[in-house]
Amino acid sequence: MRFTVSAIAIALACSSSPAQDATALLADIKMVGSEGTGNAKAAAAWKSVVAQGVPALLPTLTAMDDANAVAGNWLRLAAQAIVEKEQQAKRPLPADAIEAFVKDTKHAPASRRLAYEFLTQADAKAPTRLLPGMIEDPSVEIRRDAIAAALESAKTADALQKLFTASRDQDQTEKIAKQLKGLKVDTDLNSHFGVVQDWMLIGPFDSTMGAGYDKAYEPETKVDLKAKYKGKDGKEVGWVAFNNAENYSPVDLNAKLGKHKDAVAYAFTVLESPKEMPVEFRLGSQTAVKVFLNGKELYAREEYHHGFRFDQYLAAGTLKAGRNELLLKLCQNNQTEGWAQDWKFQVRACDFTGGALPLKVTIK
Repeated sequence: MRFTVSAIAIALACSSSPAQDATALLADIKMVGSEGTGNAKAAAAWKSVVAQGVPALLPTLTAMDDANAVAGNWLRLAAQAIVEKEQQAKRPLPADAIEAFVKDTKHAPASRRLAYEFLTQADAKAPTRLLPGMIEDPSVEIRRDAIAAALESAKTADALQKLFTASRDQDQTEKIAKQLKGLKVDTDLNSHFGVVQDWMLIGPFDSTMGAGYDKAYEPETKVDLKAKYKGKDGKEVGWVAFNNAENYSPVDLNAKLGKHKDAVAYAFTVLESPKEMPVEFRLGSQTAVKVFLNGKELYAREEYHHGFRFDQYLAAGTLKAGRNELLLKLCQNNQTEGWAQDWKFQVRACDFTGGALPLKVTIK
C-alpha cells in the first residue's frame, strides 16, 4: 500500500526540531481529542516528533497501540511523514527493527499493519518471507494478505479448508467457499461468521412520530416469552419464534410480524458462553436500532432507511459465563417511498477479528 504525506506537512516538520524527549511529545499528541481538544499542543508535538526522524519512528508506532481514534490518526501521519522524509533523502529504513515490531503481536493490529507497509517498502522480499506464517494474524488486514498469497497455490480441499477457517473478510471467505464447493466440500457461512439464526420476535408497538425509540416497552424491563402485551392500536401482541438458515440469516420483520409503520419491534435470543469473554455484535439494520446485552444498552442508532450491509454497525460488550440475554429494539418510521418499506436486521456474534465465538443459542 503506497502512502503519501503532503509536502506542507513535511515542511512544517522540518521547520521545528527541538531536542525533546519523544515519549513526552507523543503523550501530548495522544491527548488530542474530538472537536479540536488539545490540537495546538498536539500540533507542536507532532512537528517535533517528525523532526526527530527515524529514532522516533518505532516509539510513534508503539504510541498508536492505545491511542484514541483522533490521536491515532495524528500518530499515523507522523509515522508516515518520518518515513517519507527518509525516502526523499534516500536513506534506508531500519528494516530489522520494523520487522521485529510487525512480528510482535502484542502491538495493536493498526500499528502493526502500518509497520508492515513500511517494511514492504524497505524490503520487497518481506511478504514472501512473512506471509506464510500470518494466515491467522490478529491484524485482519495482514491476515487477508496472507490468505490471498496462500490462495495462489492452494489447490487441495485440506489447504482451502484451512484458509476458509482463517478467513475473516466476507468477500474472501465467499471466494474460498466457492472453490471448496467446486471440490464437493460444503461450508457453513453462518457458523463461520457466528450469525445468529434463532430469535423470538414481538411487535408491533407504537412509535408515532418516532416516540417509540425512546419509550421503554415491557421487553426492555424484563423478557417474559409467555407474556402478552398491548401493542400498536391496542392489539394484543406476543412472542413468535423465528429461524432462518439461509446465508447470513436476515430477519424480515414485515414477513413475520406484518407490515407496519410508526412501529417498534423487539428481537430476543439467549447466548450460552463457556466463559467470560469480550464480544462484538456486528449487525445490519435498515432502520433505527438499539442493542441490549443482559439488560445493558450497548449500542443505539436512530437512523432510517440508509441501506443494509453486512457488519454495518458494531456493538462491543462482554459476555459472562453461562446465560447471556441479547435484545434488539428495531423501529420503523412512516416514510411511504418504495425503498423505505423494508424492515429487517441481521446479527452475528464474534471476536475482534470477526471470527465466530464458541457460543450456543438456547432460547428459553
